[in-house]
Amino acid sequence: MSRQGVADPVRALADYRRGDFLFATQQRTLFARGVEREVPFVGDSAAVDSALFAELDDAATPLAVGVLPFDMTAGPAPRLVVPRELRVAGPAHERIRALPTREIGVPSRLLAVPEQAAHVDAVSRALAPLRDGALRKVVLARALDVAFAADVDPVSVLHNLIADNPDGFTFAAALPGDRTLVGASPELLVRRSGTRVVAHPHAGTAPRSTDPDVDEANARGLLASAKDKTEHALVVEAVVEALRPFCRTLDVPSTPSLAPTPAVWHLGTEITGELADPDVSALALATALHPTPAVCGTPTDAARELVGELEPFDRDYYAGAVGWVDAAGDGEWAVAIRCAEIAERSMRLYAGGGIVAASDPDAELAETSAKFTTLLQAMGVDLEA
Repeated sequence: MSRQGVADPVRALADYRRGDFLFATQQRTLFARGVEREVPFVGDSAAVDSALFAELDDAATPLAVGVLPFDMTAGPAPRLVVPRELRVAGPAHERIRALPTREIGVPSRLLAVPEQAAHVDAVSRALAPLRDGALRKVVLARALDVAFAADVDPVSVLHNLIADNPDGFTFAAALPGDRTLVGASPELLVRRSGTRVVAHPHAGTAPRSTDPDVDEANARGLLASAKDKTEHALVVEAVVEALRPFCRTLDVPSTPSLAPTPAVWHLGTEITGELADPDVSALALATALHPTPAVCGTPTDAARELVGELEPFDRDYYAGAVGWVDAAGDGEWAVAIRCAEIAERSMRLYAGGGIVAASDPDAELAETSAKFTTLLQAMGVDLEA
């Protein structure tokens, strides 16, 4: 990774302001501020790389950061910028966890979009094309609109997310309209380091429990679940097919493993490969992979169309991707899930679930409720979503 200044991760978080970019992982904390230039984003992966490397060739900070929307065909534009300032530090989680939890404020209003019964109905409606074979999987999401009496400080949400989620990817990225996308995603879309490529798709979910026996039973049940293993296999299949044209070798485990977060268990499969062309960047790989069936469904176009019909909101950057890429082509992109869009005095939280022919609508509702826990805990809110 290109570096411009080495930072203290706690200081980097303390310095964060609306409009900055932050990406915290087990390996590093990346903080970026300002816009030296924007990177144009048009065409296929080769065109994307051509524009990227042209902009980074003479940049003072030879690295770009940004966010991709869920729908790259008709949604809002990707936002990729070369920052004026870049700081790279070590992992922040342990040090942030030793500090007091930040107060977010008491919500003055909470609105589910759609209401729980309507989401159950949407899942039920999705089952028809799944059971007649027109679709193999579709991902349906819910939103929670939360209003506050005072301004919401994104850094306080970030602080609590980093403390609560020692694994995965905690991020903040500026969006149009003075909004900020903040989240703690468990899922790596793609990482490129030299010629090595890693993707770690997640699909299949069970809730965590504070009771160790129940928690272990939930994990065992997830590993044994035919429905969840089918859902997971569809995602792995799609990721492998998307990576295959770029890689001379791919290593794909035959069975998934458990990938825990504080709120839920997931099934995960770490896929590794060796690039055939070392000039293909992490950004090009991310655009080739996105959206995977983990956030959209399969076949992609039909699933995306059904999402548009059944969800009563536009996803915008939810279920997109957040990350960075440098002038060497190395980079890391996380799937933008377990996230919220923060405006001045409001937040919109998102949670979704993969629907297959064997899905139960009530169970799918419960899954989204469990996934909301990641953000609700960071807000200090204890409620049934």
